[in-house]
Amino acid sequence: MRLLIVFILLMSNSFANEAMDIKNLVINKEPKRYDSLTFLDIKNDIINLKDYDGNLILLNFWATWCLPCKEEMPSLDKLKNNKNLDNLKIFPINVGQENHQKAKAFFKKLEIKNLEFYFDSKITLAKKFGLRGIPTTILFNKNGFEFARIIGSIDFNDEKFIDWLSRYN
Repeated sequence: MRLLIVFILLMSNSFANEAMDIKNLVINKEPKRYDSLTFLDIKNDIINLKDYDGNLILLNFWATWCLPCKEEMPSLDKLKNNKNLDNLKIFPINVGQENHQKAKAFFKKLEIKNLEFYFDSKITLAKKFGLRGIPTTILFNKNGFEFARIIGSIDFNDEKFIDWLSRYN
């Protein structure tokens, strides 16, 4: 039994240590659970994150006026089709209070083909998560717990990031 506990501790530390050299990645010491995480799709229908338990979830908060958001969005679009992350659900959530047409034009200009966009219409999620800037990406494990954040932009196609993230898939 002690050997099993030591093995688990070593493995969890190795995940964290390997992730240390991934830019802007912050791993939670204790996974966090939130009540009622909802946002809107393009039809203004409510999306409830609880409906996606059992999946690895990535919430990416962005706005059309955010230059780092523009830089990272194409790599997020490519991440959607990564075969090693077939259980990953990606929700790019606009927090810029922009209308649907402006968000649609943003995706079209960047040639985003694999993702849909969503809205945090009253910025309730941004407040709940205590976001201090965008882009910010929040990662949830299959049990619906936040286990990590990316504060600032990242290349979502970085091999180190994909290898690390695939361990949670």
